[in-house]
Amino acid sequence: MVLFLRSIVFVLLLASICRAEETSQPNILLILTDDQGWTTLGCYGGKHVPTPHLDRLAESGTRFTDAYVTSQCTPTRATLLSGQYTARHRMWHVIPWYGCPWARVEEISFVEQFPRDQPTIAAQLRQAGYATGMAGKWHLNSGADGNYNALNPESAAHFGFDFAAPAVPQKMFQPGGDRGVDYLTDQTLAFVEQNRERPWFFYLSHHMIHGKVVAPRELEEKYRQQGYGDEGPNRAVYLAGLEAIDRSIGKLIAGLKQLGEYEETVIIYLSDNGGIDWRLDHRNLQQPHPHAPKLAVDIYEYDNAPLRAGKGSIYEGGVRVPLIISWPKKWPASQVITTPVHAVDLAPTCFQLAGHMPTESQTLDGFDLSELITKGADPRLADRPIYQYSPIYDLNWGLTPCASIRVGDFKLIEFFGDRFDASHQCVPGRWFELYDLRQDIGELNDLTETMPAVRDKLLHQLRQWMQQNGVPAPGVNSHYEPARAFETTRDKPDWITAR
Repeated sequence: MVLFLRSIVFVLLLASICRAEETSQPNILLILTDDQGWTTLGCYGGKHVPTPHLDRLAESGTRFTDAYVTSQCTPTRATLLSGQYTARHRMWHVIPWYGCPWARVEEISFVEQFPRDQPTIAAQLRQAGYATGMAGKWHLNSGADGNYNALNPESAAHFGFDFAAPAVPQKMFQPGGDRGVDYLTDQTLAFVEQNRERPWFFYLSHHMIHGKVVAPRELEEKYRQQGYGDEGPNRAVYLAGLEAIDRSIGKLIAGLKQLGEYEETVIIYLSDNGGIDWRLDHRNLQQPHPHAPKLAVDIYEYDNAPLRAGKGSIYEGGVRVPLIISWPKKWPASQVITTPVHAVDLAPTCFQLAGHMPTESQTLDGFDLSELITKGADPRLADRPIYQYSPIYDLNWGLTPCASIRVGDFKLIEFFGDRFDASHQCVPGRWFELYDLRQDIGELNDLTETMPAVRDKLLHQLRQWMQQNGVPAPGVNSHYEPARAFETTRDKPDWITAR
């Protein structure tokens, strides 16, 4: 009888342990780099900079070949925290405000401050019992709550964070500095050490490799000795900055292992937009402005080939980024997934990991990626549309009001009234481009004329999605002034209102 009772107790105890393991909440480390292109990592084909730590991270988990964000900083950060597309959260422009108010096509007004009442990934995870923290670039507010450099620690709780690290000291942005890479890594590990008694979520938001690019002098000198100089593409200082990021990943993983947290931590790594291939000079146009100017290149940074263009562009070089997700304890290693995914998918993935799905008051545009990662496929995602909505001009990158949709291998772009071609020549007029990305990753062969049925079907889906989200297709600007059409200003005209 005693032996029988002991057996029952053992079985119940074993079942309890199994249930605890099944419902355990892993730590989540979300790492966002700034302006880091798809091809800068060795595991994505990068040739100029060794990235052994990032490559090992990919080997320990899943590397996504077709992962998307928006083409610029603020919109992606709002998407990442909210789990929503720009068409829903309305922050489709970098803040603080600037624009082209006299351009041919009307720019659609956007939200200029990330609202405190916007549900965030951090707030939801805090409700699930997580300690939540962040360090680094914020760029979602321009007032008391925070600015480009950091979330104000005193405002952190309004956005779901228990902790926000002080801003990176300005001296770290000076030549020879590392844009705070080491400082932010140390802040991350200090938070982890102080919160090991419960699951934690940390958002590490690097300033590297955004301009003005600086890097530790010994790293910069290493690349000078290899023959890289001060002129782009592939300047010595730029390559040194990329290596600084990789080294920080090694330091983070070593620190997590030393603290005994590595096995219990899901690491998510991505960039906020594509890398800077080139930046255009639009400030020195002849006066009055030509009807359709051709812009010169102001600076070259890093060749994004085989992807087309870079930061600020709706082409793949602007919106396709590296994405690695690793949880060696439970998820497959050395896996490569080609299914298209988007930053909107990361919030629901984190909520699933935490066992805490938000209420209906928080609308999510993405899907949990757990099944895709654990099984290698998810029927919901096979032909799920991926959207972009950028109803604005940003002439640094040749961005004009546009939107796009990708379904399966096909991607349709609609330019609403202006565009810049591959030679940076402005071409007025509404325009469509259709690409088969599986066969033409460089977006060189436009299929619009040869596959009109595909074009029309995708256009219908795109416009239907825009209508559902209450966002318009930009039309003719009633304040159009040809002589000033390509003038960018930070002085907001009185007819433009903030949302």
